[in-house]
Amino acid sequence: MPREFTRSDRVADAIQRSLAHAIQMEVRDPRLGMVNINSVSVSRDLTWAKVYVTFVGVDSSEEAEASVAILNKAASYLRNVVSKDLTIRSTPKLQFFYDKSTVVGQKLSHLIDKAVAKDREGKEQNEE
Repeated sequence: MPREFTRSDRVADAIQRSLAHAIQMEVRDPRLGMVNINSVSVSRDLTWAKVYVTFVGVDSSEEAEASVAILNKAASYLRNVVSKDLTIRSTPKLQFFYDKSTVVGQKLSHLIDKAVAKDREGKEQNEE
């Protein structure tokens, strides 16, 4: 019976959980607000982990990129914290990226809601 998830998927999930806790409790940079870890993808040889993040309350992409730079500077420290938390032989090197998909998704959802409301107004006016 084949496994449902590969080892890299299981390691990625464990890293995501560990990083969420580590960033919240260990990183004390006041410039860094609330961080959401959207996903983690680990290379097949478990040497690199790409961490995709978004930030709560950050409106501009410049602020988000500055926060990503803070996380990338703290990557070696976070890797050390994750390595103590996980029981794997070698911990992947962490690389943080800003994930714009949630922002784009919210904008599209807002546009769809706006269009649906406009259509309802048009139907109500035509019925009268």
